Amino acid sequence: MSTTLLLARHGQTVWHAENRYAGVSDVALTDEGRRQARQLGEWAARHPVDAIRTSTLSRAIETAAPACAALGLTPHRDPELRECDFGVVEGRTLTEFGLEHPEAALDFADDPVAHPFPEAEDPRSAAMRGADALRRAARAHEGERVLVVAHNTLLRLVLCELLGIPLGDYRRVFPRLRNAALTELRLSGDTASLLGLNLPTDR
Repeated sequence: MSTTLLLARHGQTVWHAENRYAGVSDVALTDEGRRQARQLGEWAARHPVDAIRTSTLSRAIETAAPACAALGLTPHRDPELRECDFGVVEGRTLTEFGLEHPEAALDFADDPVAHPFPEAEDPRSAAMRGADALRRAARAHEGERVLVVAHNTLLRLVLCELLGIPLGDYRRVFPRLRNAALTELRLSGDTASLLGLNLPTDR
């Protein structure tokens, strides 16, 4: 029996305007991010899910809150759904990093898994922990629909891991997950199927 996972990136944060890397840093939502969270909650009221799981970072918890309230659900907070640690690039832009370390920035752009940022979490480890978290969710809610609110880079790595796409291609194959949009994934045993990417929540 399969489980439907509806993966949502958290709402916009205060670092989005300058495209700063927010990994393990606990960055707050903007007013627009809170609006996106409310819209996700309205979507959940129209398309109920059976369970909600979130990262332990506040931007994911706050994004999931309106959906939890709409459905009367208590979210399961899973630390394995946290964003990747971006090491020395936490709070900085790729441009800023490139000005100081041009060769390292070029290597990252060429293959972000083989050449992660200095002091960053190994993307392969992040992909495995995130994929394992989704597999656990699917087993716990077999045959149900689960909303999972997490993070941009982690979810892109996990999608590659589950779909058999080379991890080093995650930035090319999945350039961006839109804030509070939905990616629909079906898990059945070891088989994963991508049913929708960046689906809007206004309908």
